[in-house]
Amino acid sequence: MTTYAHLEAKAKAFFALHSEGPAPLILVNAWDAASARLVQEAGAKAVATSSSAMSWSLGFPDGNQLPRALAMDALRRIVAATELPVTADIETGYAGSGGSFDDGLLKETIHAVLDAGAVGVNFEDAGDQPLTAVDEQSRRIRLIRQTAEDAGVGLFINARTDTYLSGNYPETAFEETLLRADAYLAAGASGVFVPGVTDLHVLHELSWRIAAPLNALAGVGAPSVGELHDVGVRRISIGGNTAKAAYATVSRVAAEVLGDGNWSELAGARSHADMDALFDRGGGRDAGREAYVWAGLFGE
Repeated sequence: MTTYAHLEAKAKAFFALHSEGPAPLILVNAWDAASARLVQEAGAKAVATSSSAMSWSLGFPDGNQLPRALAMDALRRIVAATELPVTADIETGYAGSGGSFDDGLLKETIHAVLDAGAVGVNFEDAGDQPLTAVDEQSRRIRLIRQTAEDAGVGLFINARTDTYLSGNYPETAFEETLLRADAYLAAGASGVFVPGVTDLHVLHELSWRIAAPLNALAGVGAPSVGELHDVGVRRISIGGNTAKAAYATVSRVAAEVLGDGNWSELAGARSHADMDALFDRGGGRDAGREAYVWAGLFGE
């Protein structure tokens, strides 16, 4: 039987990041080994994956379209690339939806997350229309909690609810959010993620009413970190916005090179040596390879 005792200290440290210190946990979402290393280099305390960014990088649209095997392979590479705690966006668990939802597949996903070395998951209720029923989503969260507990890991379950982002509750989104948050926490969730809300008054009321760390999605036009902190938000993530910015750079470079035929958009690029150095863990050229061998990504 696989044991995960080596993950428990990192899981506890990740939990603590949501409650300790004067500032909220800020997550700049990554999708591959290089983006994870860059986030760590910038001073992050943890790394979160972005399902949308990971999907785009592997040739799939967002929204439960990425095969689990590809997602878990990418996750293993990310975990192997950083010493920081990693939390994985697993969408709806790669286990189907509605009447075709498979509990066994969800359990397999959680074991795959733990095998990869991640200590948290984002798990969302947007797989069914309008959203997964509260009782059913709560049952799935209980299954995740039980699976992680059976494995001996205090997995941080960030329960995402798309009550605002979906637009399905134009008049009752606040009440629906509280109802779902309470149910998900009772089922074993560790925190609540409500994307689509940037109104500081609403966020303040949610943070006051939800008895767990509140995660807000930020980006251009959103309140500042300081403002979000002041209204009680304890976790701030930027989702696929990291990848969108990176891919916008690719688009500008390509348009310039193929259009005007000059290289000005390449100004400010990191050097080849700097990129190689991201994966030099003090042991020279082979150090990065050793990390991947340890993670089981390829053998000697």
